[in-house]
Order: sequence, then C-alpha cells, then structure tokens
Amino acid sequence: MEQFFLDPSIYTLARGPLVWLAFLVFLIGMFYRVFTTLKMAKKEKVIYPYLNLKYTLRSIFRWLMPFGSISMRKHPWFTAVTFVFHICLIATPLFLTGHIELWHESWRISWWALPVSLADAMTVIVILCSILLIFRRLYQQDIKFLTSFSDYIVIILVALPFITGFLAHHELLLEYKIMLTIHMISGEIMLIAIPFTRLSHMFMFFLTRAHTGSEFGAVRHSRDY
Repeated sequence: MEQFFLDPSIYTLARGPLVWLAFLVFLIGMFYRVFTTLKMAKKEKVIYPYLNLKYTLRSIFRWLMPFGSISMRKHPWFTAVTFVFHICLIATPLFLTGHIELWHESWRISWWALPVSLADAMTVIVILCSILLIFRRLYQQDIKFLTSFSDYIVIILVALPFITGFLAHHELLLEYKIMLTIHMISGEIMLIAIPFTRLSHMFMFFLTRAHTGSEFGAVRHSRDY
C-alpha cells in the first residue's frame, strides 16, 4: 500500500487531474440537484405561488444564527457543537496556508490565511466534533432510529481530509508524501460525494428554508423558527 502512494504518478494524479475531476463532478452534480429540485417544485401548485423573499430571508437568517430557533434552544449542547463544527469545517480549508498557496500556483490569486496554530486547533475541533456526532448517532435513541449506515460514512468522509491533513502537516503515522497523497484523495472523494449525499444540504438548505419560511410566513402567518 505504501509503495502505491509513493508512486510519483499517483501523487501527480491526485494533485492535478483528480482535483479538476472532483470540482467538475461537484459543480455539475450540485447544479443538477438544484435544477431538478426547482423543476419538481414548479410542478407543485402550492410552492412557487407562495415563495416570499421577506420570509425566505427571515428564515435563513434565523436558522443561520446560533440559538435562533426553538429547536436550537432546546438542544444547546448540540447547537454549539454543530455551529462550531460547521464554522471550522468551512473556514479551515478556505483559509489554510497550504491550500491558498496551491490556488496561487494555479491561478495567481491569494487571500488572507489563518495562523498555523489556529488552523491546527480548528482541524482538531472538526475531528472531535465528528467523533461526537458519531457517538450521538450511536447512543441517542431517537437519532439512532433514523440513522443509516450511510450517515456514518458521510461523517467519516468529512473527517478524513482533516485527519490526514493534520497527520501530513505534523509528519505523523506515515511518510509525509504518502499522507499528503491520501489527504488529497480523501478531500477529492468528499467533494465528489457532496451532490449525492446528505452533504448536499450545504446548498439545499437555502431552498428548504425558502419553501418552509414562505409557507409558514405567507400562508400560516406564523414563524418557522
């Protein structure tokens, strides 16, 4: 296995063509998901006529704000874990020095980067939160009842790029280049998986809130939060 990842062609493949393939599948897949969802919504007579920008924005704002809904306030520890998890999950790869350098090499663009120590801490937070989310699905009965095997796979897919990135950066467990190759491949797999798994909620969330917020606000004259 180590010899496989030590092969220079595997590293070159992971650093080049696979990156483009992953982004292509991600973009086309998400476009297709959003397009088909909107197309189905058009067929439903009760969705489009009641879409309302005011209630859509109100709903999105409330659900993006920590403890903005009754459900969040009823489960404070889970809300805190979820918000910290999502913030670190999005911000860490976007503002990681190594990732920004790759963007600069390819496109000559760069932006502010996180201090290394802070990026490390945020990476560890994502890993710990992933473990907590797995334990929650294993031991909280109402959640366990609704959990399928694929839900555990999704959490692992999210955590793997952070685990392997952390190990590669600190040169732990395996040789640096091997771990870096595994890190790149795991990140690409996660990116490809987004349109086809629950991870698609990163975009579908806004469509859901548009529908639910408009229905509750414009039709039921009540709040959805």
